Amino acid sequence: MKQFLIPALLSLSLVTSCQKKENSDSTSAGNETDTSAQTVATIGDPKLLYTLAAQYNTPDGLAIGPDSSIYLSVPNLANNTYPGVIVKFAADSVQLFTTLPPQPDTKHAAPMDLAFGPDGNLYYAENQYENSKDYKSRLMRITMQNGKPGKIEPVVVNFGLANAVVWKGNTIYLTDSQWDMPDNDKGSAVFHFKLDELNKGTVSLKPKTMDPHVLATFTTTVNETGVDNGADGLDYDSKGNFYTGSFGDGTLYKLTLKPDGTLASKETVKVSTPISCVDGLIVDRRTDKLYVCNSRTNAIQVVDPNGTVSTLVQNPDTDGKDGRVDQPAEVLLKGNRLYITDFDKPEKHFVNKKADQIHTMSYIDLK
Repeated sequence: MKQFLIPALLSLSLVTSCQKKENSDSTSAGNETDTSAQTVATIGDPKLLYTLAAQYNTPDGLAIGPDSSIYLSVPNLANNTYPGVIVKFAADSVQLFTTLPPQPDTKHAAPMDLAFGPDGNLYYAENQYENSKDYKSRLMRITMQNGKPGKIEPVVVNFGLANAVVWKGNTIYLTDSQWDMPDNDKGSAVFHFKLDELNKGTVSLKPKTMDPHVLATFTTTVNETGVDNGADGLDYDSKGNFYTGSFGDGTLYKLTLKPDGTLASKETVKVSTPISCVDGLIVDRRTDKLYVCNSRTNAIQVVDPNGTVSTLVQNPDTDGKDGRVDQPAEVLLKGNRLYITDFDKPEKHFVNKKADQIHTMSYIDLK
């Protein structure tokens, strides 16, 4: 379970008055008539945590460091004229933790989910899919030196769309939302890598194969959104079972492992109500409830261990300035408080209709 404690106020240097002005030139994700987007219910009462400056336009992954500082990845995919960065939330301020080395061919860095390893170093998935479909995504490592970033280097290359990362023991698990096969162009996968192997040198994956690092594969059913991204968020429960879900079609999966770490079973989780999209997710290992970001419907949904689905937070299209969620992408749990990043970069037929100039994070207190 990812946990952290965040200060109450954002450093004023990150707040700009121009963020209050809606960007009429922002990229629209589709102006098609979509009555469902206009009629979604308003549920829950999320609060505004932070308003971020323009150079942090797509807040995404969250991780807690060994010193309890919080790290936020910002790929800046809504406006990549700004470089992808990682931001650190300190006790009394918000700071740029580090800029990131661009991928040599695409000339961009795009950090997604991130997590600290058992070696104390920070690992992040880099999503290059929007820059190149030619398997340029990477798993990156930031060597930590007395709490500061040292060498930044790739440890695994040739992903399609590297997305979520989770450490369990000495193994890191990673979703690739676009791991296609020769007979399946709607594929995705969960990978796993031992720390010992990462320390031996850069691992080069073999695209469009059942690379030995593949733990499980999935196929996305493409619907009216046209999105074929598959396995996205990733976490595990108190029994060591992993959960991931498809961004494109909302299918939720449970992976059970053998004692040697190989796959014992893959099953579709039977849910009481269909979930249309799974972005980031987290498991509260105290209860084994899953908190799922449904980016399509602007919602945080909860899946009980018995498969019952309820909606914790939902609202119509918004710019997020009042704390309402604005296409939630990731959740992080600390005690009874759930923190939410608002990615704000929609696809067609999403409740969120366009990327705007207000960039926010929200939270909600759980009962």
